[in-house]
Amino acid sequence: MIKGKKVSGSGATYILKNLLTLPSRRCELCEKNRLDLRDNSVSCLSSLAKYSVFCCFYKEFVRKLKFPNKSIRITIAFKMFFGIYLRQMQSLIPEYPDFAPISYELRTEMHPQLPMTLDGVSEYTFANLFLFRRRYRYRISRIQNKTFILSGIQPPPSPGEPLYSAEPEKQGSPPSKTFFCTPCAVPGRGILTELFKTHDYWKGIPDSLLTPSRDRLEEWGIVFSEDRDNSDYLYLRTDLAELPGKKYHKKRNLVNQFYNNYAVWEAKPLTAELVPVALEILEKWRDQKGFDGDFVAATEALQQFEGLFLRGMVYWVEGKPAAWCLGERLARGRMFAIHFEKALEEFKGLYQFVNQHYAATLPRYYIHINREQDLGDEGLRQAKMTYRPCGFVRKFKGLWQGN
Repeated sequence: MIKGKKVSGSGATYILKNLLTLPSRRCELCEKNRLDLRDNSVSCLSSLAKYSVFCCFYKEFVRKLKFPNKSIRITIAFKMFFGIYLRQMQSLIPEYPDFAPISYELRTEMHPQLPMTLDGVSEYTFANLFLFRRRYRYRISRIQNKTFILSGIQPPPSPGEPLYSAEPEKQGSPPSKTFFCTPCAVPGRGILTELFKTHDYWKGIPDSLLTPSRDRLEEWGIVFSEDRDNSDYLYLRTDLAELPGKKYHKKRNLVNQFYNNYAVWEAKPLTAELVPVALEILEKWRDQKGFDGDFVAATEALQQFEGLFLRGMVYWVEGKPAAWCLGERLARGRMFAIHFEKALEEFKGLYQFVNQHYAATLPRYYIHINREQDLGDEGLRQAKMTYRPCGFVRKFKGLWQGN
């Protein structure tokens, strides 16, 4: 029998409201729990959906419960905390079978859950889905207390256009394929049957969802194949930061050449004041490449990086703005994904320098760096393989038998 002071739902609400009046502060717990505190203040219960803020108040909430057994205290606090939060917030994401376009207002619902998925799929973050919403025409639905359902269109690349363009497809291009994704869980048989009636295939199925359910799903008539073009490249953070051994000999040489050629360089964490500098670099990058690529998505990412829970670095070489990178945490804080990395061609070895330097500045609790997929581009595949990935975030496609 547990002895201690019982805390009712109304009492828990009172505690939460008091906690929300705490002065803005940075909490050491965030560092210890491998979290990245992006916001230092909370003004309403809906803001608690920002996972990076949650740990500060959750710790205080746990301490208020007077149960002697710590594990029971934490369990009760977790259930109460999220129960109160969910009752306070009216979901903007419709329940299946209804869908809604992905919009900026959905970030407080989508962001807390997606970074907690186990595999660290680079697409399954609010920032990535939001920034490429026009390219893939993303819409979202949900199965309550289970998973989001994403619906999208996979446009074919236009002739001469890079595969990672953020622009929607152009008129006259080949037919597009429709797909759906389930980032957090495998839906039931009835919902899957209905989804396959309106979509060509099931996309981006990670290992952690497929492996436990594969036999059952195949009995239902779904055929799976590995999607190599969309598998994310994983690297040990220490490998990219230190470039150890013979396998990184060429990369070390390029980084050393950069140091030898450019004695004066500077790196600063991205802030709102530095966004115009990063946008200037992005404009020059587009002019040098001769195509837009992911220019639209990268521009929006810089303009809204704080609200999208992104962090990055801006670089100067010999006093000139030269490069920047931008990413976010994944896989419960064990992985960091690089979503954007732009550098000017006039500085030899700059890309290799940025890659190595930023990996070295990341906190040690990030075990892996996810540098996303190659999308079937052979040149991009070769470039990613030269950094010797330690593994991949494997993704699978599912087809209804007969499709």
